[in-house]
Amino acid sequence: MKGSIKVVLLCSALPIFLFSAEPSAFGAGNLNSSKPYGLTSNEKVILDTKHKLHKVSVKSNNQANELDSLRERLDGLQSVIESLSRKAHNNKININKQSEQRSLNSKNADEYDKRLGDIVQTNAQDIEKLKVLVTQMSTLIDTINTQYVSKEEFNSLVKDVNEFKSLMAKELKGGTKKVSKPKFTSKTSAQVATAAKAFYDKKYYTNAIENYEYLIKKNYKPAYAHYMIGDMNFRRKNYSNALSYYKKSSSLYSKAPYMPKLMLNSAISMDKTGDKAHAQAFYRAVVSKYPESSEAESAAKHIK
Repeated sequence: MKGSIKVVLLCSALPIFLFSAEPSAFGAGNLNSSKPYGLTSNEKVILDTKHKLHKVSVKSNNQANELDSLRERLDGLQSVIESLSRKAHNNKININKQSEQRSLNSKNADEYDKRLGDIVQTNAQDIEKLKVLVTQMSTLIDTINTQYVSKEEFNSLVKDVNEFKSLMAKELKGGTKKVSKPKFTSKTSAQVATAAKAFYDKKYYTNAIENYEYLIKKNYKPAYAHYMIGDMNFRRKNYSNALSYYKKSSSLYSKAPYMPKLMLNSAISMDKTGDKAHAQAFYRAVVSKYPESSEAESAAKHIK
């Protein structure tokens, strides 16, 4: 009896869980997401350039810190070398003085030999220290040569930045250009919408998209216009573009009657673009939210 109660409770909780787990329709095209999906070709270039710039920025910061550390170490080595040079110079002076004293007083020969031996031993130790310092400096120079940004890398970065600027300029220019054309001025938005649907039914998608883009600019049923453009991109197998328009449509009207088809087509588009994980989530969302629809039946066939 207790086992039956647990099963009933689990089954009753399952639809709630699936609904809460439904993917937000949609995160497609969000470049700030940790795992963006449904990107247009331009968005992919922007994201790739963004990643490259981030890597170079991190590498440059690391190199700056490393170079600061190397400079400090080189300054320290330079101070030690200067100190050893002064000591060597003083030793030379002492040797000359000892030679002069010995020549004047032969009785000081033993003392001279002792002092000379001490000086020679000190010089030998200083020479060994200099050898170690030279080795360390060679290692530091090698480190700089291997870790510093090469000329080729820098030129590549400059090229990527210039391409990024050019792309962003085109995006901004494209976002501000007027889609409306003189042929629409004599028509009402409703007439344009009727013409757009007629073009769509005849599969004249280029003309249909042009009409729906005009309606979007006029803010005339923009959710439906975005959906229709997304659908035509889907039919043309432009899956990334389809996802972008589907996303905008759902954000404008998430309870539209065409939502089951929109979500199913989005799942298929994700599948086609290689985003299997999000596709599976959307298939399950269609089944859980629209269980009685024909789209749910189609989605169920794709669920693994």
